[in-house]
Amino acid sequence: QVQLVESGGGLVQPGGSLRLSCAASGFTFRLVSMNWYRQPPGKERELVAVISSGGGSTNYADSVKGRFTVSRDNSKNTVYLQMNSLKPEDTAVYYCRFLNYWGKGTLVTVSS
Repeated sequence: QVQLVESGGGLVQPGGSLRLSCAASGFTFRLVSMNWYRQPPGKERELVAVISSGGGSTNYADSVKGRFTVSRDNSKNTVYLQMNSLKPEDTAVYYCRFLNYWGKGTLVTVSS
């Protein structure tokens, strides 16, 4: 069955960096686009980044452009989200998504 497992979250100071990973299984990963979403405390889930199946096309929410980079390794069935220059407003649970399948998320807290 489809499984998406996020990892890499944690507590980081403002201005710091984190790299999130999402390990996928149960489908032909290299053929599909993948998405990263986040849900800040008390707010709705929002789309953060999208990457095409081959990795050649990416899109980002305006709030993270220039700071976040999405990438993938199709040999490892894994998609990544490199987050730099983190701000307190980036605090959220981060999820990866494929079609209507979601991981359980990983918590990122940006605080001094």
